[in-house]
Amino acid sequence: MLIVQQILNGIMLGGIYVGVAVAFTLTIGILNFLNFTIPVLFMLSGMIGWSLSFYGLPFGLSEPLGWLPSLGIGIICAILASLVVERFTYRYFKAKHGDATEHAIPLVSSLGFLLIFEYMVLIAHGSDPRGFHTPFGDLDLRFAGLVISIPQILSLVVSLAIVAGLSMLLRRTQLGRALRATAENPDAAVLMGIEVNRIVPVVFVLTGLLCGLAGALFAVNYGEVSPYMGDQVGTKAIAGMVIGGLGSVWGAIAGGLIVGLTETLSIHFFGATSAQITVWGLLLVLLLFRPKGLFGHNAIGKGKF
Repeated sequence: MLIVQQILNGIMLGGIYVGVAVAFTLTIGILNFLNFTIPVLFMLSGMIGWSLSFYGLPFGLSEPLGWLPSLGIGIICAILASLVVERFTYRYFKAKHGDATEHAIPLVSSLGFLLIFEYMVLIAHGSDPRGFHTPFGDLDLRFAGLVISIPQILSLVVSLAIVAGLSMLLRRTQLGRALRATAENPDAAVLMGIEVNRIVPVVFVLTGLLCGLAGALFAVNYGEVSPYMGDQVGTKAIAGMVIGGLGSVWGAIAGGLIVGLTETLSIHFFGATSAQITVWGLLLVLLLFRPKGLFGHNAIGKGKF
């Protein structure tokens, strides 16, 4: 029964990784570069939500806000931060230097934004973890000796529903077709009349939304946030993305859940210090025998959505 409990815990934890893994998948699949700011967008949502619920709006504009509006504003801030990154990591350098900068300079500049945002939060609030309190922190469902956290179940359902909606958007809408065409061949997309410069910000909005929601769900589920929470989740999400397959949205879901399961089971059997070894060991073994991942494709940007 204890094993079943750990499997349930792993699935719930994997639900957090799913949103971040899909965000990585979108930027790699459509724009073909690794956006290093994704973990810090996850962190900003949780930390801004905590700050607003503890202090209120800046400059004494309000009393501490409720947990729900605080997290809602945190998600909006994650989206806005993602758009700032788009403006100065993709649009600016591409307009100034063209294709000569792909893809190293956007990647390095996104790393710079990661450090800037993270150290801004560290200066404002320090490095200590902060407790985030909600009305249903201890709301559990007990069945046959198993303890199932209702917030975690709802978070998993929300994560999967959002990704399913994203998949439908990519496949069945005009915007989705434009995104897929941009991923396939940006130059050909321009010749077909697609305004790529308007499509790219949409990718960053979706990235900020996915990371912001994942950060908010993490805060609600685990009741704790910190300036380093994005680093911890981001590395696992990258592993999940690669395990599932680069460029596959549903592969990112499978990879995120697999990483969550692997982490909790390794902690159960071998102790907390074994989690990183087990997760990255699984990734390396998979890459040896199936380099494209479980559901990935051989070429980035080719027919994966």
